[in-house]
Amino acid sequence: MVYTDGACKGNPGKGGWGWVVPGGEKASGGSPQTTNQRMELTAVLEAVRALDGPLEIYSDSSYVTTCFRDGWWETWLRRGWRNSQDKPVANCDLWEPLIEQVQQRDIQFVWVKGHAGDMWNEEADRLASEAADSQPEASEPMEEVEARLF
Repeated sequence: MVYTDGACKGNPGKGGWGWVVPGGEKASGGSPQTTNQRMELTAVLEAVRALDGPLEIYSDSSYVTTCFRDGWWETWLRRGWRNSQDKPVANCDLWEPLIEQVQQRDIQFVWVKGHAGDMWNEEADRLASEAADSQPEASEPMEEVEARLF
């Protein structure tokens, strides 16, 4: 069981991600220029990379949990990483390795309401927010960052 969260100070802006295993391991990091969705995904991907075996991932990101609940990723694969508007899937550089792990392992996703008093969701949020706060000011516009990702 692992709780994940992402945070962004501005969107785009300084971002952070965090994950925590209740009563155990935790990690966080960030980026000086990013989006909230990228940080939510990064938190999940970093947890999956760090933790072995079956995972139950708790996230307050409907962007992440709905993708797996509703099978968006299966449609993206069938369409060659194109969305329903026939545009490239956003954040594909993060989705691809995450989906690869989901296909190879027993990974389940559970949505939790954010900022609703869940102790471990609050801890993941704290880690992500502190990581975002610690980021330096961005040296390049988000448009330039995004251009390198596609």
